Amino acid sequence: MGVVTLKEIVDPAMRDGYGVPAINIVNDLTLESVLAGAVERRSPVIIQTSVKTVKSIGSDTLYAMWKAMTAGIEVPVCLHLDHCPERAVITECLDKGWNSVLFDGSTLPVEENLRQVIEVVAEARAHGAHVEGEIEAIKGVEDDVGSDEESKRQSLDVSVNFVETSGVDVFAPSIGNAHGVYSKTPQLDEQRVTDLVEATGVPIALHGGTGLTDEQFKDLIARGCAKVNVSTALKVTYMKSNLAFLKETEEKGKWDPPSLFRHVAADVTAMAEGYVDRFGSAGRAA
Repeated sequence: MGVVTLKEIVDPAMRDGYGVPAINIVNDLTLESVLAGAVERRSPVIIQTSVKTVKSIGSDTLYAMWKAMTAGIEVPVCLHLDHCPERAVITECLDKGWNSVLFDGSTLPVEENLRQVIEVVAEARAHGAHVEGEIEAIKGVEDDVGSDEESKRQSLDVSVNFVETSGVDVFAPSIGNAHGVYSKTPQLDEQRVTDLVEATGVPIALHGGTGLTDEQFKDLIARGCAKVNVSTALKVTYMKSNLAFLKETEEKGKWDPPSLFRHVAADVTAMAEGYVDRFGSAGRAA
């Protein structure tokens, strides 16, 4: 247990039919709180950092936080760079110690995306790290990456060739999912997940997890979505928790930052625990 590779987390999840929360943190408080939720529920967890977070905090500081907070941790955890179209940032994070990256070449022609992801896989392997890949942009802008236009879905043959030729360890298809907050329950192409898993045996990453129903989560996880991304829910929880506490603080006229931090941390931890319970990963830590 402790810090492990991405495959050591997602392969057992796909085999045993549960999903692992992959939660985007934004600072030290959210990192510590998500880890606390995983420990409390005895669940593996994937900690994700966006390119925006890496650049705003700095890779050295982020990785130092990660090392300090995971020292002696008793559940499987890994550190993943989410949706990164910049090869220089991929290299920077791999060199610092991230052990999983998503090269986002979804805006490139498939052939160029494939050429580059093959290079990223080779680079990651040299660091003992794993790679998530995608060929279609997931609708919605997240941390300044993405588009509000849904890209054309590739055929099964094209997708399978991409997975098998590139050697990616996890694949993130577009199935009608989207980043951000859904205006209504989305209509998903669940069969596409089944077809990809049956053809490749590679675990699927479900993006746009915030706002899906429990029934959708359960079905997609059973089909092979072993990695389930959560980003918007953390941001909403974090900011609303701050807002609610500060409004109450203003009314009382008592200004105590540590009390604010404890309040927000408790809410973020509860959010993480809720997704662990929904995805079936509680108690899965060996």
